[in-house]
Amino acid sequence: MTHAVSLSLDAAVDLTRTGDLWLFRGRSAADHAIRAVTNSPVNHVGMAVVVDDLPALMWHAELGRGLLDVWTGTRHRGAQLHDLREAVEQWTGRYRQRVWLRQLETPVTEAMEAAALTTVARLDGTPFPATAALAARWVRGRLRRPAGVETTYCAEVVAAAYQEMGLLGPERPANYYDPGSFWSGDELRLLANGRLGGEVQVRV
Repeated sequence: MTHAVSLSLDAAVDLTRTGDLWLFRGRSAADHAIRAVTNSPVNHVGMAVVVDDLPALMWHAELGRGLLDVWTGTRHRGAQLHDLREAVEQWTGRYRQRVWLRQLETPVTEAMEAAALTTVARLDGTPFPATAALAARWVRGRLRRPAGVETTYCAEVVAAAYQEMGLLGPERPANYYDPGSFWSGDELRLLANGRLGGEVQVRV
């Protein structure tokens, strides 16, 4: 699967499991700014949450509030849990982003799924920071200094979930990470024999 050139959205949604990464690259000025500041090939990341017979969901953080947050049943900005297909269609359609799936090639236990949902319960609804504040949070993280919980951004909520699931250690705070940290070229080091496959482009 990791050697495939691309997948349709239907196939990618069918394959995705909890812990898989969805990575986005857009063309807007804000997208370019995020990539330039962080030296990253992508500007947004979300994590799949697939539990029991529920539709696949995406855990991420964004400025918009166009989609229903399935955790609270409301529309709000910041950290959100969305229907994954709807989120991808919004990011590729309205936001004009390209998208890739990167699968977690590690068995995810019920305890790890419960840990991911614990992160959602703790952070859902946390506001998305303004651009300057986002940059300051990330720089603070690079200095290994945790930031407060008053705001959060996409890579931070994914890193927090990975830490709660036991896939990332506590030596680096969640605000250390940026979207590019989850791209294969950054050589993200996972715990518990964790391994991520390569990026597979998703056709929408």
